[in-house]
Amino acid sequence: MHFLAPGVIAYLFFNEQWIKVWIIFILTMLVDTDHLIANPIFDPARCSINYHPLHTYYAIGVYFLLLIPFKTRIVAIGLLFHMLTDAIDCLWI
Repeated sequence: MHFLAPGVIAYLFFNEQWIKVWIIFILTMLVDTDHLIANPIFDPARCSINYHPLHTYYAIGVYFLLLIPFKTRIVAIGLLFHMLTDAIDCLWI
């Protein structure tokens, strides 16, 4: 979901520049660097949403605000899709 689905979204909605948009979507996964300050870094039984600083509800609110300016819209879509996929992962815990 973190790699293939953003590529499909980029191709379907940004047909002319889909590769560029897909790369931006992939780069939004850098939001996961906040996992490095957690102890342990990876815990399969932990939900990322509202645990890691860049995955909090406040951060997600900022990501929604980034949808407003045209220049940040693609980044915002990538971040929000990333949060959605992390939230789906939380359903399996």
